[in-house]
Amino acid sequence: MNGSMIEVVAGLIMQQNKVLVARRASHKSFPRKWEFPGGKVHEVESHPEALQRELYEEFGIHTRVGDECCSVDHDYGDFMIRLTAFWAEYTDGMLKLEDHDRIAWVPVENLLRYDMTEADHPIRDALVQMFLNLE
Repeated sequence: MNGSMIEVVAGLIMQQNKVLVARRASHKSFPRKWEFPGGKVHEVESHPEALQRELYEEFGIHTRVGDECCSVDHDYGDFMIRLTAFWAEYTDGMLKLEDHDRIAWVPVENLLRYDMTEADHPIRDALVQMFLNLE
């Protein structure tokens, strides 16, 4: 492993049994891969503060960040990330796109049809598992 661990947060924003995912724009790293919305944590921030800031900067939405859902360490070869997902509630704001070219509200059981970034896979799988267990 080269260098340090990059701390990243993601929001699991639900409406009914659908979760918000966003597709990375073609000029970004991991182009056209889907991911749970979020971003990097700055040193001065808590994880929930970082998630609120990123969701506002990238998507123009305000959220109430709840409990941590799960966390995953992923090695991309030239860098490592620790991705921590939090339950988040969409409170207000109009969804806009900055670093992404599409967003979708996806029924949890359909998440496996989306080509997501590798680090998001364990979180996606945990989410699908939770929802299958509710039925």
